[in-house]
Amino acid sequence: MAQAQVAVAKKQMRPPIESGCPDGMQYMHPLMIKNFGNWKYHDRPRPGVLHHVAYSGDEIWTVRVGTQRQLGPYEINLLCDIIDQYGEGYVRFTIRSNLEVMVSKWEKVGPLIQAFNDAGYPVGGTGNSVTMISHTQGWLHCDIPGTDASGVVKSLMDELYEEFIKEEMPSRVHITTSCCQINCGGQGDIAINVQHTKPPKINHDLVANVCERPSVVARCPVAAIRPAIVNGKPSLEVDEKKCICCGACYPPCPPMQINDPEHSKLAIWVGGKNSNARSKPMFQKLVAAGLPNNPPRWPEVAAVVKKILYTYKKDARDWERVGDWVERIGWPRFFELTGLPFTKFHIDNWRGARNSLNASAHIRF
Repeated sequence: MAQAQVAVAKKQMRPPIESGCPDGMQYMHPLMIKNFGNWKYHDRPRPGVLHHVAYSGDEIWTVRVGTQRQLGPYEINLLCDIIDQYGEGYVRFTIRSNLEVMVSKWEKVGPLIQAFNDAGYPVGGTGNSVTMISHTQGWLHCDIPGTDASGVVKSLMDELYEEFIKEEMPSRVHITTSCCQINCGGQGDIAINVQHTKPPKINHDLVANVCERPSVVARCPVAAIRPAIVNGKPSLEVDEKKCICCGACYPPCPPMQINDPEHSKLAIWVGGKNSNARSKPMFQKLVAAGLPNNPPRWPEVAAVVKKILYTYKKDARDWERVGDWVERIGWPRFFELTGLPFTKFHIDNWRGARNSLNASAHIRF
């Protein structure tokens, strides 16, 4: 890197933050630093490749590679060897666990893609494709999961491989998964979330020593938990008529176990999005519930997701996101086209904060 570019990178770097995440400027490709904020246009010469052109005339190509999300030392060393040999040594991770490898010459793109494909890694996820699924931590990292997250992603993306490497959807499709109902996977065109169907089982012998009871009481969104004395010990009790089985009590109080191999199910939601493009952000809506939590391949979940996805692909107009498509055709038509059963539990009758809830990033006065 030229000395002037190093100086620019250091000048633009932010100070350290509490989370310890380093500033990305120091790891950027020299051409990205040189032309920072001065790009003229970009295009996609093929699925999985972005091409940026700067006002200075410099060009840079970015190759997006899908991963299985959970990478061990072997996979990381393999990918880094490919990047060093066929690329220029610069790489970054996206929030959806893709790798993006930057090169300064078009001639390097083809050999780089071939090397990734030979190693078993697909190139795609750009434009009107099914992008890599964003998900929560699952069994490997999270302390409260009702199911896995990366396992669901791996098994489902195996089914949707062709839609990742091609750009044949009406618009970009974001799929998310969440291993509990806190849903830190976020809003998605199609979302796969855990659905608890039974209230928590309380181990009263442990509550007094493990849980801060006032915090647990305050955590319940429907005021279904209250302090109690059980067998002479301070504990908690749940009003099961009020309980909505959300699982919010479990993180601050593990003795209130809600995960269950039989009663923790999976649910499918559709229509969420964070973008302001063409329409305002939307909350996802429930369309299928009670699906078996059936690792390691979750075939029942994959079948419902593919049914929704390919119905959308066939019926939606160009540039319609899933939520826009559903709003145009209406929910009755959605259930008719997908063949999913509609029940009274699909009716959204919650009215809390409806008037004050700002679901858009647009400024309001």
